[in-house]
Amino acid sequence: MSTIVIAAIVFSILVLLLAGGVWIAISMGVAAWFGLQFFSSSPPAVNLVQSIWGSNASCTIAALPLFVWMVDILYSTKLSDEMFEGLSPWLGWLPGRLMHVNILGCGIFASVSGSSSATCATIAKVALPELKRRGYDEKMCLGSLCGAVTLGILIPPSIIMIVYAVAAEVSILKMFIAGILPGILLISLFSGYIIVWALLNPDKTPKEIERIPFMERLRRGRNLIPCLILIAFVMGTMFTGYATATEAASFGVLGAIVIAWWSGALTRENFWASLMGATRLSCMILFILAGASFLSSSMAFTGIPKALAEWVASLGLSPLGLIAVLAFIYLLLGTALDGISMIVLTTSIVLPMVEAAGFNLIWFGIFIVLLVEIAELTPPLGFNLFVLQTMSGRDSNYVALASIPFFCMMVLALVIVIAFPQIATWLPDVLIQKAK
Repeated sequence: MSTIVIAAIVFSILVLLLAGGVWIAISMGVAAWFGLQFFSSSPPAVNLVQSIWGSNASCTIAALPLFVWMVDILYSTKLSDEMFEGLSPWLGWLPGRLMHVNILGCGIFASVSGSSSATCATIAKVALPELKRRGYDEKMCLGSLCGAVTLGILIPPSIIMIVYAVAAEVSILKMFIAGILPGILLISLFSGYIIVWALLNPDKTPKEIERIPFMERLRRGRNLIPCLILIAFVMGTMFTGYATATEAASFGVLGAIVIAWWSGALTRENFWASLMGATRLSCMILFILAGASFLSSSMAFTGIPKALAEWVASLGLSPLGLIAVLAFIYLLLGTALDGISMIVLTTSIVLPMVEAAGFNLIWFGIFIVLLVEIAELTPPLGFNLFVLQTMSGRDSNYVALASIPFFCMMVLALVIVIAFPQIATWLPDVLIQKAK
């Protein structure tokens, strides 16, 4: 039986199980077991144990639950309220005024959360009521929030970047550094669109500007200090080479606990709730990674990745053509799967093709993360649409329409990163070389 036929059978089983509502990790495990049992001489039980142990028994993967716990601790603090109060006095002069707080606030919070959902819930909770109270256009407020909260998975530290780095066996630190310039690019595109929109629609932006003395601005700006210190603390320890990503994550947890205690939000109840919440989410992600590792092992023994890579090579696609096809596939997957599932389901198949085409795996990681960001705004499973639907009282179609301009900005950012890959690769190479 040809390898392509075997691949079709294994993936048909996987798709049927997923369509039937079976857990993603279980679906991958069953498909992997079937492939090993019937199309290879390798014992499935041995591979299952090795895959589970190999995917989870790692100091590198320990960074994931620690960053998740840091996010859960920060969620219980007043950090988002303080950021809005600290940023708003400094951004009122820009066309679009306080809508830029959505963008910059999400960018800052993303630097300490690593999660799109956490960024969405915390910033939207503060910004939406305040902007509506001041008379800002609701559709633009929702659209800017919907786009900006995706920065949580691009600006380091990012949970999805950790998942990709583990799956692709690349440096987590390099992935984190690679996300900085694309993150700044995306923030600039979002704010630039708001400026253009505000100049074209002056009647939809409140006319009055709150006159705040300079000293009062400085006083309110002090609210940003805890967040900025935590960002500098976590990222500084990594970028200077003082700590690995895992060690920096533990520093981040310590810093988050200190911030929660300092703000008066740390209690025994929410400390325990944050620990249990982080445990549940981390177990879910690690379970999916174990299933993906087992599936990767199965495909390696059946020769599926090699056969697929040879098949793609036989199509005669240029490297740019391959990237275009992969972008289409990921956008299609984004309509039905979450970002972590997209990554763990595809990396074992896609990475051999990407490496054969000569692409840098760090750059490809940023490429995937940008596509996952776009998927966060893609119906019917765009998670940010659901969160903002709940918080605004509007239906998901209204929120999806509001997000279209920012969806286009993200596509533009993706095109720019494809055209100029140095945006993702230059900074990691420079900083890692200096650290050595």
